[in-house]
Parts: sequence; C-alpha cells; structure tokens
Amino acid sequence: MTIATAAANTMTQTWQALCTRTDLVSYSGVAAWLETAEGPTQVAIFYVPGQSQELYALDHRDPFSGANVIARGIVGDIKGEPVVASPLYKQHFRLADGQCLEQQDVQLRTWRAVFQGEEVWIEA
Repeated sequence: MTIATAAANTMTQTWQALCTRTDLVSYSGVAAWLETAEGPTQVAIFYVPGQSQELYALDHRDPFSGANVIARGIVGDIKGEPVVASPLYKQHFRLADGQCLEQQDVQLRTWRAVFQGEEVWIEA
C-alpha cells in the first residue's frame, strides 16, 4: 500500500449542511464554518442563480492579505468565467477552481457544494 493510498483510506470526506437557500444572497457570497479533516475552516459560499452551476464554495481566507474576506468580494465574470474579486487587493479568483487569474501559483481551496432541497450541503 502506498502512502497516498493509506492517506486516502484514513481521510474521509463527508457532506455537511451549512445553511439554507434563504441565507444566501444572489450574485454574492456568505461566510460559514466548515469542518474539514484538518480542523474547522472558514468557507465562502457564492450563489449565482440561473447558471449551469449555481453554488460555489471557496476558501474565505485571502492568500495575499491573510484576512478572511473572500465572501465579501465582488462577483462577476472574466471571459465568461464566474470570478470573485478580493475586496482588499482586487485579485480575481475563478469560482470553479479557485485559481487566481493574476498570479498562476496562487489558488484558493474549493469544495463541492449542492442544494439538497432548500439546504446548502458542502463536501469536506
């Protein structure tokens, strides 16, 4: 058994209900606590209604400032891809994969997020 296989066998991902659809703001973000294998972390949840993917979950911590502010960023799109602009230094992060568009070696963590009825569930 390889180390990667051993790690995969000991680390399980579980779905967690974090909030409801009424807690979300269209074309904006909200922050929530998420339990991960590494411990609790803050997550930014973005709701983009009417798109093929409506929910996104990214790290709430801005890697450039160290502040938990990503949920307060401005949601928009660049070349048709949904992004959030950090409210502090204005870097753009793709909602789909957390990639910083201005600095290719920087990426926010992402989690799968879905609606189960009216509840928002995130896999962590």
